[in-house]
Amino acid sequence: MAMAIPLPDGPATPALVVDPDVLDRNIARMAEASRAQGFALRPHAKSHKCARIADRQLRAGARGLSVATIGEAEAFARAGVDDLFIAYPVWLDADKARRLRRLADDVALRVGVESVEGVRRLGDALRGSDRAVEVLVEVDSGSHRTGVRPDVAGEVGKAAADVGLDVVGVFTFPGHGYGHDARARERAARDEERTLGEAAQALRDLGLDVRVVSGGSTPTVGQWRPGAVNELRPGVYVFNDATQLAIGTCGVEDLALAAVATVISVPAPERFVLDVGSKVLGSDRSPWVTGHGYLPRFPEGTVTGLWEHHAVVRLPEGVRGPRLGSTVAVVPNHVCTPVNLADELLVVRDREVVDRWQVTARGTNT
Repeated sequence: MAMAIPLPDGPATPALVVDPDVLDRNIARMAEASRAQGFALRPHAKSHKCARIADRQLRAGARGLSVATIGEAEAFARAGVDDLFIAYPVWLDADKARRLRRLADDVALRVGVESVEGVRRLGDALRGSDRAVEVLVEVDSGSHRTGVRPDVAGEVGKAAADVGLDVVGVFTFPGHGYGHDARARERAARDEERTLGEAAQALRDLGLDVRVVSGGSTPTVGQWRPGAVNELRPGVYVFNDATQLAIGTCGVEDLALAAVATVISVPAPERFVLDVGSKVLGSDRSPWVTGHGYLPRFPEGTVTGLWEHHAVVRLPEGVRGPRLGSTVAVVPNHVCTPVNLADELLVVRDREVVDRWQVTARGTNT
């Protein structure tokens, strides 16, 4: 099936374009799957950073949003979102402590922790705030990024409770769920369930009321079994990207975002150059994608070189390339970075730009 995004006529390139019908279908499908299996859905907004898309997710049944930074939380709070989880082991300096305290007074707030030292800073910052702040202990389920071992979760949770924080559960990120087949995703989901279950029990053994056991990413969502986990936090699913396509978690028809670029050079029959580069697509390379993105119109083509404002595409012998001055869609390897680089998303229907959505939390990286 062909990619649904129709390239618009007229706008300056490069630009990020969104098909709202595919976007809404992706949102509805994830919401229904979560609801049917008994999971609360708290999607990760770092993938889209857009209040208009957040509103669609919340209206479809999401309990709230996950974010990666205090800055993202502030941006979505200003846009009217009142239930936010900073799914990150927050380490507070004086400025971040003041900002987090103000945020805690305005919205229902959850914060991730993973160290006793971090918990003490958090407790000092939030002491006496108007609203109780909920805390989730991050555990490492196999991606070996941040998070404690499940047997250490009790130590961190107790420290949080001792400084007056409301410890409500545990969370993890299954980054090792990326792989070419469903077996990797299933293994990661089982790792999450086991690790989160052990960590949750460690907190319960200390008398803490574990209400939230939070996991899930776009690759592992379909592998979950109801039971130990009760909340999912996928993010990329709203748009999907070249990596999700390559590992089989979506089809071409599920791609809701692409960069539209103009062919600015055709130096050889098997090679052409686009006016899009790392300042639009990001520079992420994926072990599952050949090159710097996916070309729906030229699926056998490869973006072999990426500079700040150039993308060089090489085609197999015998494949006819585009005309000079024509437009070509490029689906990013990892959609989160291009969105963070953009001021707005162009909403396209029937080859016309029907709306422009501000990237509300653009650049909010602190």
